[in-house]
Amino acid sequence: MPSWTDTLRFAFQPVVNLTTGGVAGLEILARPETGDILAEARRDPELDGRLAVSALRAAARKETLLPLHINVFAGTLADLGGLTSLHSAVREAGRLPWEVTIDIGPPYTHVPQRALLEAVGTLRGQGFRICADGVGDGDVPLRLLTDIAPDLVKLDASLLGHRAAIRAMRTLCDELGALLGVEGVETEGQCATALSAGAQVAQGELFAPPARLPAADVYVPPRSPDAASVPRSGPSVREFVRPAALLPDTASAGQVRALLTGSPDVSGVLLVDTAGVPVRSVHRSRFLLSMSGRYGHALYADRPAARLGDPPRTVGVDATAWEVLDVVAVGDRDRTSDDVAVVDAYGRCMGVVRLADLVRALAETRVEEAAGLNPLTRLPGSDAITGEVDRRIATGRGFALSWLDVDHFKQVNDGAGFAAGDELIRAVGRALQQAASGTTRVGHIGGDDFLVLTDPEWLDPLAAAVLDPPWSAGGRPVALSLATVLCPLGSVADHRQAAACLAPLKKAAKALHGASWVMGRAGIPGHEIRRGPERAPTPAG
Repeated sequence: MPSWTDTLRFAFQPVVNLTTGGVAGLEILARPETGDILAEARRDPELDGRLAVSALRAAARKETLLPLHINVFAGTLADLGGLTSLHSAVREAGRLPWEVTIDIGPPYTHVPQRALLEAVGTLRGQGFRICADGVGDGDVPLRLLTDIAPDLVKLDASLLGHRAAIRAMRTLCDELGALLGVEGVETEGQCATALSAGAQVAQGELFAPPARLPAADVYVPPRSPDAASVPRSGPSVREFVRPAALLPDTASAGQVRALLTGSPDVSGVLLVDTAGVPVRSVHRSRFLLSMSGRYGHALYADRPAARLGDPPRTVGVDATAWEVLDVVAVGDRDRTSDDVAVVDAYGRCMGVVRLADLVRALAETRVEEAAGLNPLTRLPGSDAITGEVDRRIATGRGFALSWLDVDHFKQVNDGAGFAAGDELIRAVGRALQQAASGTTRVGHIGGDDFLVLTDPEWLDPLAAAVLDPPWSAGGRPVALSLATVLCPLGSVADHRQAAACLAPLKKAAKALHGASWVMGRAGIPGHEIRRGPERAPTPAG
């Protein structure tokens, strides 16, 4: 009697890291030649569990070192209480559970949530990573999604036309400590949308279609300035994680040599203990140099590879790129090219980051920042501040946006000269920088105009620092005007709305005599005069 496995084949589709352009993993997709076995598996948890095991074994036969994504229906996990057979198959294949991500897919309707969460807890305890798949077009409750606390959230392709939804999910993922991915990317425009909205990984025909053989090379469109993701104060190490080449800490030097010679793209091997914690780091060049020396193979081939390794360099999964550089900077200079292992809360290896990826990304960030600096004050321009405004809106944070300028600055330049005017502007810029505290950002948007983004509690000391001192240019007294709009959570949709709310407040502040400060609230008419009496009307003529 024919078996359902006789007509079942599997295809491999890369999961692409949009920051590095590398393959972060392979999703294994069932491709039956006849019938609809996936529909049957949706109704039959036992069949779905056997499909997961078959997918794992299909990947093992291809001898791929990449992390794997195995699809399982939510109802299967709730019914079976986990996937004992899959855990056994992973061990038999010589893989480690933390190299496998369980992509949990809908439907969730009528699935016992407590049983599902207990099953997810079992899988996570075994070391598997968890992905919430098909989010956005399925029926996963938002509360359940937060309870699952996945390592990765994959958005359905239908959301590619809804940038705001992707940005909102990025905010949620940041709170959950998860990566955000999108599926079904077919065009460069869709890829740009995903990037600009904050997606970190993606799949789709644009990068590589599902294929019988695992793909190591993918096409990723070059990033354009408009496709940059939401600015971050420090890039997260999660954005740069590459798959790690792992072997048990008992591996021989011959086993490591076989892995390296068969995988030219692997820059090093991590030797891990039975819990997946890195024990030794084997650098490709140094290892092969030792093995290729006179008597090297005879001396080391059958001996533990750990003897030719170094203590691993590790960072937590929540580290920033700058913290990775701090780790690299400590110790021997000849190890600066070593991969840095990224570990979870249990010390288990989740992947590696390469110094070249970090340096390239941080250098691009610095070049972009330098290009936007005002040549007079060396402060960032309006793009940097408005970008930070959008980031705070996207992450659900309230803020205060202020506009500061010099009253009658043209008369200052005409009367005292442009050199005195330039020195005054530089002095005001220095005062703002010195007064900046916490997460305050100061920008010089041109002429005598400054933008200040800060938290509301820092407003009073900031205002005192710039409005209390007696300012002058060329011996002429000068007054400053400050306008502030408070933007609580949900009061503005983007930096344009915030700027529109600020404009009438600036006009009100300029209508006051001497040092002045006017404050308003986004969406609420009127304003409060914090400093400065009303100026008498100017006589005609």
